[in-house]
Amino acid sequence: MASQNCWRCLARPSQRLLLAPVSRSASAPTSAAFSTSAPLLAKAPENSKHIRAGKKLTLGRKKRTPDKTKPPLSGERKAFRKRIQLSNDNALEVKGLDVLSLENAVDAESIGKIVGIPVEVVDQLRTCEAFKPSQSWSLFRSPHMLIRKETVDLASQMTNAIEKKETLRLVVTGSRGSGKSMLGLQALATGFMNNWVVINIPEAQELTTAATEYAAIPNSEMFSQPVYAVKLMQVMSQTNHSILSQHKVQLDHMQLPISVSRNMTLAGLLNATKEPEFAWPVFQAFWKELLLPGRPPILFSLDGLAHIMRISDYRSPVFELIHSHDLALVRMFADALGGKTSFVNGAVVLGVTSRGNSPIIPSMEKAIAQATAAQKGEEVPERDPFFRKYDDRVFDSLRGVKVLDVPGVSKTEARALMEYWAASGILRSRVDEKNVSEKWTLAGGGVVAEMERVVLHDLRATSLSL
Repeated sequence: MASQNCWRCLARPSQRLLLAPVSRSASAPTSAAFSTSAPLLAKAPENSKHIRAGKKLTLGRKKRTPDKTKPPLSGERKAFRKRIQLSNDNALEVKGLDVLSLENAVDAESIGKIVGIPVEVVDQLRTCEAFKPSQSWSLFRSPHMLIRKETVDLASQMTNAIEKKETLRLVVTGSRGSGKSMLGLQALATGFMNNWVVINIPEAQELTTAATEYAAIPNSEMFSQPVYAVKLMQVMSQTNHSILSQHKVQLDHMQLPISVSRNMTLAGLLNATKEPEFAWPVFQAFWKELLLPGRPPILFSLDGLAHIMRISDYRSPVFELIHSHDLALVRMFADALGGKTSFVNGAVVLGVTSRGNSPIIPSMEKAIAQATAAQKGEEVPERDPFFRKYDDRVFDSLRGVKVLDVPGVSKTEARALMEYWAASGILRSRVDEKNVSEKWTLAGGGVVAEMERVVLHDLRATSLSL
C-alpha cells in the first residue's frame, strides 16, 4: 500500500538541505491576464503633484544670528546683582517712629518697636556692605528695622563685654530666613554708634572660592590676598576715619616697604599704600597697632561662617588644595574667634552663619552643638566615632564660643512689622489678631523671610522688574 506521507519528509536533515527549494513565485502570475487597473509596480510620473516629498535630513549646525547687543563690561553684572536701593519715593513716609540710639538698643521696653537708622550710620553700613540685596529695603521710604528680643540681648552682651574690657566671642545661628544677617547689621550699627573700630567681612565665600587674587607669604606657609586687603583697608578708613584719626602710630615698622613715621595717624597708615604687593604687610602693622593698650575697642564681624571652615578652592604651588585657615586674613579671624588673640581694650568677635548659600560642614555643626550644650549646662555631645572627616582646626577655632540662636519673631513683633508695612502703603489688608496669626502661622512660626514672601513678594518682584 502506498504511503500518504511525502518522501521529502522522510529524508534525513542533511539530505533535505541539499534539495533545491521549489519556487512558487516563478509559476504564479504577477497579475491577472486581463485587468482594467494599473500595474502595482508601475512608477509614478515625475510631474505628479499628489505625492508628498519627504523631509531631507541635514546634519549640520544651525547658523545663529549674531548678537548685536553690547556685551556687559567687566564687573557690571556683579554690580547689578549686588546693588542696594535704600529708599523709595513712592512709599509713604511713616511718622512718629524713634531713631536707633545707644539707650533703646539695650532697653527691654524697646522690644517689638520699629526704629529708624541714623543717616550717618546708614552711610557707614552701606560702605561696609552690611545691607544685603535679598532684603526688602527698596520697598520703603527710608531704612527702618525691628528691635527684637535677640537684638537687645546681643547689644547688652556687647556693651557689657567692652565695659569690662573682655572679649565676646559669639556665633549667630538659626534657621534659614530667621534674620541672622539683620541681627549682624544691628550689631554693626551698635559698634558704629559706640565709636568702636568696626571690621566687617560681608561675604566670607569671596575669600575661599578662588574669586580673588592670592600670593604666598615669604618664609611662611600662609597665603595672602592682597587685592582684597587693599579693598578692606579702604573700607575701614572710610567707616572709621573719625576714630582712627585720633590715634597715632606708636611702634617702629622698619620692616615695611614704605616709610611710616610716629606722627602718622592710624587712618593715614591704612591709606599709606594702594599697591597690592604692599597691602598685607601694612595691614599686619595696622593690626598690631590696634592691639596696643589705649586703643579703641574692636568689632570684628564675618558673615557666612561655614565658608571659612572648609578646604578652600585655592591651590598651592604643588597643586594641593589649601585649607581656609592657611589664608592669612581668614587665620586672623579664626584666631580671634578661637580666643588665641588677646584684646586688652575689649573686643567683640562675631561670626554669622548662613543657611541659604552655605556648605554643610559636619565639624562646625558638631562644634556649635557642643558649645550650645555647654552654654545651657547640658551634657556635651561627643563626636561620632565612626566619622573620620572631622577637622580639628575647626574645633579649635570654635572652642569656648557663645551661641545665639535666632528663632522666628513672636506674634507681638510680627504685628509691629505688619503695622509698619501697612503704614508704608504696602500692606492693604486689615492688621488684626486674625490676620497676624494667619501670616505668622504661614511663615512657619514667624520666620521673617517667609512673612515677607507672603506679604511683600509680589511687590518686590514688580519693583525689581521696573
